Amino acid sequence: MSARKSNRRDFLRGKSAVDALHDITAQPLPPPSSLKPAARPADEGAKPESADGPTAAVPTASEPEEPQSSYLIEVSREAMACTFAIFLNAGQHRLAAEGAVAGLDMIDEYEQQLSIYRTDSEATKLNAAADYAPIAIEEGFFHLLLQAKEIYAETDGAFDVTAGPLAKIWGFYQRKGRVPSEEELAEALAKVGSQYLTLNADDHSVFFEKPEMEINLGGIGKGYALDRVADFLIDKGITNFLFHGGTSSVLARGSRLRGDGAVGWRIGVPHPYLPGKRIGEVVLNDEALGTSGAAHQTFVEGGRRYGHVLDPRTGRPAEGVLSTTIVAPTATMSDALSTACFVMGPDRTAEYCEKHPEIGVLFAMEGSRRNTFELRFCGNIAEKFVPDAGEMK
Repeated sequence: MSARKSNRRDFLRGKSAVDALHDITAQPLPPPSSLKPAARPADEGAKPESADGPTAAVPTASEPEEPQSSYLIEVSREAMACTFAIFLNAGQHRLAAEGAVAGLDMIDEYEQQLSIYRTDSEATKLNAAADYAPIAIEEGFFHLLLQAKEIYAETDGAFDVTAGPLAKIWGFYQRKGRVPSEEELAEALAKVGSQYLTLNADDHSVFFEKPEMEINLGGIGKGYALDRVADFLIDKGITNFLFHGGTSSVLARGSRLRGDGAVGWRIGVPHPYLPGKRIGEVVLNDEALGTSGAAHQTFVEGGRRYGHVLDPRTGRPAEGVLSTTIVAPTATMSDALSTACFVMGPDRTAEYCEKHPEIGVLFAMEGSRRNTFELRFCGNIAEKFVPDAGEMK
């Protein structure tokens, strides 16, 4: 895959970085008026461009700021139908902003590889032919499918990359929800099941054992892209950053520089009903966080509300859970498990977490009264979660 040259230089320090980070992190930031200009901008006198806030200079590696300033650099771009953004401690790593731009350019490559909405993507070509004969694919893509199949087995099929036909008949691909007939449901289920996904490690080939079977990496692709770009940044010596894809997938490495010496990155946990609100925060220490929720993507038919998170085993929407928040070592895992745990529910998830102590899951469950919720904790997330006063209702 060839890297696309980027002319993006959205290195924003100041109010724009403060506003952007506020949406996903709970860490208080200094007011814009306290920010000090760097001695010179990043591009040797060039004026960085900004589309969403006042232009400000970015400090260079040769002129680092004091750690207690806790200023941030944001580098972002649009991809995979969302905004990807990397937040860096200003002046901490040499050429960090340049590295972040190069890393974000890689997202295009992964989208071109994994998206089923691109006619020439590797995933689309695989879907078109892998039920006729084994198709060899790129090594990283192959290992992603291996991991997806492993999660499928460990979650009793609650996460399944072959479940795309179900989303189609429920109208979620077109964002026009509808209840399918029993015949449509049976026909779609006949094409679903990762146990029929044959993966040959010798030549990295994939074969679909069922006709018209296909894969959809929508529930794991963003996390995979975050992990791969994070590996690239770390290889470049950039070891402290916060990276998110659409805010539902967040990856943290190292720490935010703060005067109190605290480690990690503080991340807000979204409210299951109210967009833009949060119910608390968790601290990520070289971990990833993924969220899934159905409260905002629903439709009503026949007086009944249906959510978009489908159980691949039954073909019907999962019920009872409002949202899941997952903490895991990698974004690939947190992405996939945010869906799997939503489908499994708290009891089965608790069993999963006993076998995987590195995983923590916070459930927001439907309350006994309308528009209320109750929290359930599985695994190690209880010790990481701090509720917001006044929001737990």
